[in-house]
Amino acid sequence: MALIPAHNEAERIAASIAALRRQHRPPDRVVVVADNCTDATADIALRAGAEVIVSEDNRHKKAGALNQALDRALPGLSDEDLVLVQDADTTLWPTFLSSATEAMEGNAAAVGGVGAVGGIFYGEPGGGLLGALQRIEFHRYAREIARRDFRADVLTGTATLFRVTTLREVKEARLAGRIGGGASYYSLASLTEDDEMTKAVRTLGYRTVSPPGCGVVTEVMTSIPKLWHQRLRWQRGALENLRDYGWTRVTAPYIVRQSFMGLSVVFLSLYLVFTAWMLARGRPQFSRFWMAIGMVFVAEKVVTARGAGRRAQILAGSLVVELAYDMFQHAVYVRSLWDMARRREERWCAT
Repeated sequence: MALIPAHNEAERIAASIAALRRQHRPPDRVVVVADNCTDATADIALRAGAEVIVSEDNRHKKAGALNQALDRALPGLSDEDLVLVQDADTTLWPTFLSSATEAMEGNAAAVGGVGAVGGIFYGEPGGGLLGALQRIEFHRYAREIARRDFRADVLTGTATLFRVTTLREVKEARLAGRIGGGASYYSLASLTEDDEMTKAVRTLGYRTVSPPGCGVVTEVMTSIPKLWHQRLRWQRGALENLRDYGWTRVTAPYIVRQSFMGLSVVFLSLYLVFTAWMLARGRPQFSRFWMAIGMVFVAEKVVTARGAGRRAQILAGSLVVELAYDMFQHAVYVRSLWDMARRREERWCAT
């Protein structure tokens, strides 16, 4: 069964459903969860052949809509059945479900096996320079997943396939107080329910993977304000999830990576300050050694952008534009830490 939570997605829902119909191993059911929609999302989904259920008095965005849908659907499913949860602004590669199901079937359902399979997301065309930078970023993330033997560090909300038994165990663990986040499947306390769900599944002892055939194409942010709100939600949510779970065997690698992110903010800031100081003193002196180091850095940027196309590689080779993009990401990180320190409540913004 496929669940597609959708809030005012009339322009995209038909494409998402059509991509599911093109799967090499299509789902038995496609259910669109129309959540507080004021457009034609539900009607378009019905015409596209999907079932539609409407959320009731939901004030908890995507997580709340999914919890309602899962409460209705799971009683009629067995532990070994599979449930796909995907965003309405995402289209799946035709190989997604066959690859994900194969990964599930090749591992026992017992604890220690694969409990969920996440997608590898790529950016859709368009969006100008900002869209190109996001596509480069997503392709690099896909390379990282491959280098880690396709281990999924985040069960991305764009598309994830769950075992029913995994979802049931997550809810039972929340009810028993072994993990936080409320009393249902998805946490209502997290800004990033997919990141929190990953930690919940892994805390229960399951593995999470993203096989190479599980690609998805998703929306890119087309303006800086939209990108800012999206990334602030992602970063703030990730930090708060780590705070809530604390230091554990599962969270330790995530905490280390966040610490390295903090170090990169410090080092880049020092580099920019030092460069400005050198320029203020007059004509800077160039070192062949440091120029060579810089060329290695540029080469790495170009090579890792290869999957995004030739234009993306040229953009990466310019270095200056990506440096500005890195500074934007650092600003998001610092703002997230500052807001957490001030205990400022993050408001959800549509992107």
